[in-house]
Amino acid sequence: MEQAPAGTAQALAWFDRLAAADTADLLGAWHGKTWPTGHPLDGALEAFGWDGKRFDSEEEAHPLVFRRGAAIFHVHPALVAPALPWLLRLPSLKKGLAAAAVRTLLPLLATRRSRARLRMLRHRGVLTAALVYDDVPIIDVFRPTGDGGLLGLMDCKGMERPFFFLLRRSPQGRGERP
Repeated sequence: MEQAPAGTAQALAWFDRLAAADTADLLGAWHGKTWPTGHPLDGALEAFGWDGKRFDSEEEAHPLVFRRGAAIFHVHPALVAPALPWLLRLPSLKKGLAAAAVRTLLPLLATRRSRARLRMLRHRGVLTAALVYDDVPIIDVFRPTGDGGLLGLMDCKGMERPFFFLLRRSPQGRGERP
């Protein structure tokens, strides 16, 4: 599943062929990376130090886990959401000095509180696990890749097409906490 699709249509076709995920199977810490489809957000999360996601229970989830050196911290999605339209329009913000500035400032947006919940949700005709953000109009929908990973699709209200990412279970599995 590591091979990237040619674009959104191909990614959606691959996503639709995958089985449903169950919320119980998502619990734990996951490392993430973009699954490039030509989306304006491709590579942005990695440029800013994104490490992945952490699901402690169905009621307690951390959608934006970042790493800075050995430090792991969770970013409050509502505090970074205002930057999303800028990232969609100005891809240069995910490079060079701009990315370095964001990496430096992100720890100031850290939170210890859970900012999302896991739910079973019907998406594209399939009842599957989804991460519903508490404060922003974003839902991440998941399908297992068959090799122990997850393919995620970020559905953001107002965004023309979905953003795709891959998750791999952290070596620490279910116990990693910052």
